[in-house]
Amino acid sequence: MRKAFKYRLYPNRAQTEALSEILETHRRLYNAGLDERRAAWENERHSVRYTEQSARFKEERRSNEFYARLNFSSAQATLRRLNLAFEAFFRRVKAGENPGYPRFKGRSRFESICFPSYGDGCRMREDEQGRARLYLQNIGQIKVKLHRPWEGTIKTVTVKREVDKWYVILSCDLGEVTTPCHRGPAVGIDLGLKAFLVTSDGWKVDPPRFYLEAQTRLRRLQRRVARRKKGSGRWRKACRDVARLHGHIANQRRDFHHKTARTLVQQYGTIYVEDLNIKGIARTRLAKSTHDVGWGQFVNILSSKAEEAGAQVKRVDPAYTTQACSRCGAIPEVRLTLRDRMYSCDSCGFTADRDENAALNVLAVGLGCSLRSPSTA
Repeated sequence: MRKAFKYRLYPNRAQTEALSEILETHRRLYNAGLDERRAAWENERHSVRYTEQSARFKEERRSNEFYARLNFSSAQATLRRLNLAFEAFFRRVKAGENPGYPRFKGRSRFESICFPSYGDGCRMREDEQGRARLYLQNIGQIKVKLHRPWEGTIKTVTVKREVDKWYVILSCDLGEVTTPCHRGPAVGIDLGLKAFLVTSDGWKVDPPRFYLEAQTRLRRLQRRVARRKKGSGRWRKACRDVARLHGHIANQRRDFHHKTARTLVQQYGTIYVEDLNIKGIARTRLAKSTHDVGWGQFVNILSSKAEEAGAQVKRVDPAYTTQACSRCGAIPEVRLTLRDRMYSCDSCGFTADRDENAALNVLAVGLGCSLRSPSTA
């Protein structure tokens, strides 16, 4: 079992400049490899493989002073990253999808360096005072905010830049982990916009509106970017302020998701959730609100926490969960709209909150029941 641990780095000015330079060299290596593959195919109809590029890089770093400063294993990881992008491209082509050709990485689209072998150019250490330090080849020891100890054996180390902050991510192998069996009850949850989620036993969580609440300030900062000369120092500073605000919003949303998921996992052993077409909903007029609540990230976090606690998260087909009656299974002749917040069944007279009725249906589908009654089948 693998688990990732993320810690904040506090490099000094010289280390920050060195990290930025190495990150930029990795970005240029990625783009050079992409350009080589594209040119070889357009001119010679020849597919360049990772092994060829790795061997060529080994020769080039003897004459290129910037390549010579890179850790060889981390440079190979960057070339593997490019190779994975092409493998995903060809896989989508074979599947008949509309693939996007691998793109060149701009300065804002390449933010991480991977060290695939722990101990090769990277190592966690302690200084004389016992404080945690991250050693990186050609950079030195960087201060680490070790807010919690890592577990297991470190396998890979990733250094990542987020706006103007640096982080290290340790991927650790925990070995064979036995999780206790969660004996809590089963529950169905309905994800929505009016309420972030409603459980089948009536618990309701109000939706987070971190992006909507920050829109006024965000609009002001974006106007500041638009009014400054593109490429100037003041323009870069204004862009950094916008990125910082987006990062703050993302952190708020992630914190909300973690806390909500932890509450659910502590109470329930099996959690049934709708398998929503989030991409489809995000293309409608509800796009901004859909991205703000972040259903996809929440379900991923919920699944991760459930696995650690011995619980289960199962996705069910969302068809008719909103329209069907949770008591008799009848489907109304006139479909409910988003304005209808109360569910009233014409067949059996059952009345309940629309989202709570949907959560009961999600639980029923998860337990193997059918929503359609014989009269409406």
